[in-house]
Amino acid sequence: YNVTGINHLGDYGTQFGKLIEGYKRWGNEYDLTKDTINELMKIYIRINELCKEDETVLDACRNNFKLLEEGDEYCTSLWEEFRKVSLEEFEKIYKLLDVEFDSLRGEAECAKTTDVIIDELEKSGKLVLSEGAKIVDLEDKKLGVCMLKKSDDSTTYATRDLSAMKYRANEYEFDKCLYIVAYEQALHFKQVFEVAKLLDIPEKCKNGLEHVQFGMVRLTTGKMSTREGTVIKVEDLLNESISRVQKVIEEKNPNMENRDEEAKKIGIGAVIFNTLSTTLIKDQVFDWDQVLNFQGETGPYVQYIYVRTKSILEKLGYVPEYKEEYIYVLQDESSKKVIETLYTFEDVLKNITEKNETSFLTRFLIELAQNFSVFYNENKIVGEEKNIQDARAYLTYVVGTVLKTGAELLGIKMPNKM
Repeated sequence: YNVTGINHLGDYGTQFGKLIEGYKRWGNEYDLTKDTINELMKIYIRINELCKEDETVLDACRNNFKLLEEGDEYCTSLWEEFRKVSLEEFEKIYKLLDVEFDSLRGEAECAKTTDVIIDELEKSGKLVLSEGAKIVDLEDKKLGVCMLKKSDDSTTYATRDLSAMKYRANEYEFDKCLYIVAYEQALHFKQVFEVAKLLDIPEKCKNGLEHVQFGMVRLTTGKMSTREGTVIKVEDLLNESISRVQKVIEEKNPNMENRDEEAKKIGIGAVIFNTLSTTLIKDQVFDWDQVLNFQGETGPYVQYIYVRTKSILEKLGYVPEYKEEYIYVLQDESSKKVIETLYTFEDVLKNITEKNETSFLTRFLIELAQNFSVFYNENKIVGEEKNIQDARAYLTYVVGTVLKTGAELLGIKMPNKM
């Protein structure tokens, strides 16, 4: 596949109406010139608490979003500033993770063409009025009702998603469009994929819509929620992981070269590997002792085995060229186990593509690392007869190459030392 990475920013909707309302009420109580995101988060938590107590406040928030959609100058200027500081904060995290996107086209951009969606659905005869709102009834599909316009005439998440869908179909003429969103949105995507069948977009695009569901990361104390203020910021999490690795290095290898850079690779790699190592749809509880365990089924363990392969070859001083006769030398059980595991790599990658499941790759990397560890403990490499040494060294080279390739596919960089 020719892949296009789209970061569909959630930069529109009632949550901004809430933030605007909170700012109207208490903006002067917070210093937004310093630590802006955390200050805005405090306002957001506070306004959500008030909305629970007073329905009229929630109505005011919804009205703010309606004003924003209508182009109200005050609401628009606040929204633009909130969006700007949010993107600056996101960019720090993307840089830390070395993540880039081909498109940052978000909900706000899609909101500009929702009228086209409403017109097409009205022409289909499936869009009907219900208590002042415009809906598509999907009860016959056992999917309830999909609301496209609220009674106050403001758009919904569904309308904007359909607008984005139509844009992507026209722009990319995709064979597959993977929506990587938490399982909590499962019903939403079933609804919009069903409504998309009524739109004027190519049939192959309609058939290529897939929701790749993932579970929630929970604290040992329970579910995280921005509204409730029970969250851990991703940037803080990554920096904490790096800091913990730095302490381990200071204790065990204080003279390591480029130790800050190596700690960054290990710390960030540990978080990524942990996130992708369980079945995507399952919830997971974040546990530091598990994430940074250098001996367990973790990212640091895979990185450690990779570094070991590298140090063996450095000690040897060369990487032997491949010879077909190596296969006849590597006949012990531990060597054959490593070779058998290596031969499954391509099938693992095909399975990930077909089933959208990254844990296939993390499990493969763990299995390969563990099998190589057994091979290494049972077989002398440097100092053996030349043909045996070269066969085992070549196998070591291939294991290191595949571990690095697999890790990089997950967005993990391999350290040079550990």
